[in-house]
Amino acid sequence: MTHGEAWAPDASEIAFAYHERIKHRLERYSAGPETLDWDMQPNPIREFKGCRRIALPLAPPSLAARFSHIYAAGMAPAALSINSVGTLMQLSLGLSAWKEYGPDRWALRCNPSSGNLHPTEAYLLSYQVPGLDNGLYHYVCRDHSLEMRCMWDDKHDALRENASQSLLFVGLASIHWREAWKYGKRAFRYCQLDIGHAIGALRYAAGVLGWSAKAVEGIGSEELEALLGLDRTDDSRSVETEEPYLLIAIRPRPLYDAANATGGMIPIKPGEGTWHGRPNRLGPHPMYRWPVIDQVATATRGAPAKDGRPCPSYPALTQTSDASASHVILKRRSAQRFDRNFTMDSSIFFHMLDCLLARPAAPWDVWGYSPRIHPVFFVYRVVSLSPGVYALSRHPDAELALRDSLSQDFIWQKVESAPAHLPLFKLLSADCRSAAGTVSCHQAIARDSCFALGMLAEFDAVVRLDPWRYRQLHWEAGLVGHVLYLEAEAAGLRGIGIGCFFDDVFHELLGVTDRRFQSLYHFTAGFPLTDERITTLPPYLGCQTAIEEPV
Repeated sequence: MTHGEAWAPDASEIAFAYHERIKHRLERYSAGPETLDWDMQPNPIREFKGCRRIALPLAPPSLAARFSHIYAAGMAPAALSINSVGTLMQLSLGLSAWKEYGPDRWALRCNPSSGNLHPTEAYLLSYQVPGLDNGLYHYVCRDHSLEMRCMWDDKHDALRENASQSLLFVGLASIHWREAWKYGKRAFRYCQLDIGHAIGALRYAAGVLGWSAKAVEGIGSEELEALLGLDRTDDSRSVETEEPYLLIAIRPRPLYDAANATGGMIPIKPGEGTWHGRPNRLGPHPMYRWPVIDQVATATRGAPAKDGRPCPSYPALTQTSDASASHVILKRRSAQRFDRNFTMDSSIFFHMLDCLLARPAAPWDVWGYSPRIHPVFFVYRVVSLSPGVYALSRHPDAELALRDSLSQDFIWQKVESAPAHLPLFKLLSADCRSAAGTVSCHQAIARDSCFALGMLAEFDAVVRLDPWRYRQLHWEAGLVGHVLYLEAEAAGLRGIGIGCFFDDVFHELLGVTDRRFQSLYHFTAGFPLTDERITTLPPYLGCQTAIEEPV
């Protein structure tokens, strides 16, 4: 840098600075709006005026898949059609229920979201799918319908070359303002966690149908933005923008051919086709603006690429739930309170942790990334497991780095009662309920459960090498949370993700003194107490149920 030249931080330094700046601290919370006018809350539904609307059928009541089938290869795949596409979207990003309390009414969705704000938007790219024209669609969860944003010309050369196969992709984007309206600067992190939950929701829903789901490698943010029509400024003047995140290829076969997970499979170029519709404005009078969110979003743009570190090998899951897969997915809820007198069986706890180990099966086969998220547990009510702090190293290469980065006073004692292949270690024996509550912004729900956890990410080296991984690390944390949500539900328990936590207080408890590891997400689980005053209503009344089709 020459004399007088202004220093410009590189993309990774922008991500690091943002991450440090928006941490919650004991003496102050991350900057957010000073007040909330709930009457001015952004519209939770994006719609495109002027688009043709296609109603999707609901999943058939006789959907036979068991929750255990999702983890096992070899289940006969359902036929790809508008019926099965309806099931995929319903069980991933659709509504799961309506809730009523007094004059208030709100919707729950299959994909969890911080504050139930749901910044995630989904787009379908469909080619040769029976019942759907070739083109790009936007999914409207409220009505379980598709809006045709772009129709592709069947005479296009790329389409003729792929005429013998049906193709389906789901693109995910996020409207940052939906989160920033409530959470301010920290909203970008919450949007990433929500994308991780959406990835998990799509992978589990695909598994119900015997399908695979895989992140498309090599497609960058700008290309995806154009492909999904998010760069069409003439269509969206003065409305809240959407940030593109990733594209997921959906295939109706149980074993996914990783060689096909390339951008070359997409039978159309960005921007081609006949476009329709203008997006609605979600919040007409925003009181605050947070430029730092746009800065970190720009700095972390990129494309999925190979990780380079091989994934570890673990034996197949042996204990899985035989409950109906659709029942588990549709009944998943975020816990509001826990029974402090309930103690979880250790076999359930160990199984939930076993499901977090990355295997070449759902949901971890959704991408080719080696696990970089390693949970640290506060355990207080698990049968035969003494209260204390425990760590799960999800990759053998990370164990040594964790031992070096965490407090040297930790004992690192292998939990002998756990399955032999489960890399679970006791770090410290202690009644840690109070500490767990304090770390989680003094929330009682973190200490009244059976266990709570914080997710430590391999951070500095990964983000410094590729700033795009700042996003992906949060996605992995969200995916870890989604597995815990569904496994808790399958066991008759309930969990809840915790986005409000004191980052560095958690680090100090563990002895973390640098950026090699950083906590990205917290979670807790136990036996839920329900509020009987709240009424639960079906999500879709009067919608058409899918017609049964032969496999």
